[in-house]
Amino acid sequence: MIQFKKVTKIFGTFKVLDELDLNIPAGKITLILGKSGEGKSVTIKHIMGLLKPNSGEVIVDGELVNDFDEKQLREFRKKFGMLFQQAALFDSMSVGENVMFPLREHTKMSLPEMEEQAAKILEDVGLPGLQEKMPSELSTGEKKRVGLARALVHKPKIILYDEPTTGMDPLVSDMIDKLIVEVSARQKDLTSIVISHDLKAALDIADHVVMLYKGRVQLAGSPDDFRKSSDPVIRQFFAGKVEGPMEFF
Repeated sequence: MIQFKKVTKIFGTFKVLDELDLNIPAGKITLILGKSGEGKSVTIKHIMGLLKPNSGEVIVDGELVNDFDEKQLREFRKKFGMLFQQAALFDSMSVGENVMFPLREHTKMSLPEMEEQAAKILEDVGLPGLQEKMPSELSTGEKKRVGLARALVHKPKIILYDEPTTGMDPLVSDMIDKLIVEVSARQKDLTSIVISHDLKAALDIADHVVMLYKGRVQLAGSPDDFRKSSDPVIRQFFAGKVEGPMEFF
């Protein structure tokens, strides 16, 4: 369980999070929605301890993240895997070397053990036998899957997906969505947090959906709760219309 209790974060004069109360269930896929500037990425950075709130508490697995020193944060972050928007592969490394990178950094595994683990996770994401290829030889969808393999290879408890389908064509987007669901089903205790503008994903893959607006939770619930909501802000966001109560800045 991840909890935010009255979390406020201010940059200059701009209050991004405003006494945010948020609960993210363990072992589920939670999708965080909201228009640009609503604090989705800031929320993720608080979960990982990359930012500290001006006030309030961030609690992950019963631990108060606010109080961690740098040594504790380094150990704490081993719980996480992250898939970035652009996969963020190292161009000078092969696929296998990219996937093994977290194991080199965070474990004492031998090279044969790392190679075996990398081969297994690449097979899990549908890329068996690609260890020797270079990122430049991969399609956009393959790069995303290698990025996902790297995020999963050290068996994290929590995986963060930052706009995983942004800029993807519909077929690749659908493939990524299906992979997120498959990974979650395969690892029952894995907590998955997806930041997205993609409403289709919200309804198709999430167990739990949160929409942020003005630094707070506008609605949290199941996809059906969002489908049935009469909240005018939710309805406007789902309709993709400028006209409505939602403010733009």
